[in-house]
Amino acid sequence: MLYCSTAYLNTATMTDALRIQALLEYTKLNGRNFALRIGLNHPDSIYHIRRGRNGISDKLADRIVMAFPEIDKGWLLTGEGSMFRTGHRPIAVFNPLPEHAGESRVQRQQVPLYDFEAVAGLVPIFTNQNTPIDYISIPDLPRCDGAVYVRGDSMYPLLKSGDIVMYKQIQDYYNIIWGEMYLISFNYEGEEYITVKFIKKVEDKPDYVLLVSHNPHHAPKEIPVSSIRALAMVKASIRFNTMG
Repeated sequence: MLYCSTAYLNTATMTDALRIQALLEYTKLNGRNFALRIGLNHPDSIYHIRRGRNGISDKLADRIVMAFPEIDKGWLLTGEGSMFRTGHRPIAVFNPLPEHAGESRVQRQQVPLYDFEAVAGLVPIFTNQNTPIDYISIPDLPRCDGAVYVRGDSMYPLLKSGDIVMYKQIQDYYNIIWGEMYLISFNYEGEEYITVKFIKKVEDKPDYVLLVSHNPHHAPKEIPVSSIRALAMVKASIRFNTMG
């Protein structure tokens, strides 16, 4: 089931506390997870704004817009106008029920195929800023938001370069089913990386996840949840077998 808040598409002037509350309702995140999503180690600044003790600073607004490009910075700072940037549709936030609990399949759906290399990352794709290069239709497929080509050999032989993975977006990065395969975009030392990995829990580090390859030649890597820019569960894959 799709959930997308439209209550804040066009608003009169709102207080900083109400704007933060609107963002939490839109993203379906609590204060702690929202803070981590925008790169803050602690949620104190979010809590202070919600209680009316502080306002939304220019620096904080930049963090929010970086994590959610569809949000209008002017609205964040003043509360005037629309919550969303002109020409940018809000992201459809999916019901965070476990993916495998009574998952429905669609008899026939048109899944958009994107080229993330042509648009410099997953975020523009996930925020509906790019046109698909084609559509894929497979009977009885679980509901998917899109499909992309796999690059690299980290999941070989399960996946190989040139395969297509079909995915469903995840909005709450703490709503991970451990051990499942995900399409992930994350920042590391100032660079953005896009890969397909199994995601596992890091014991005693609740704000970190472990990225694990299927190919044993690629070592596992711990990353902070706050470094994740886009996340989607892999629902299916397509491989073209050719001869000669």
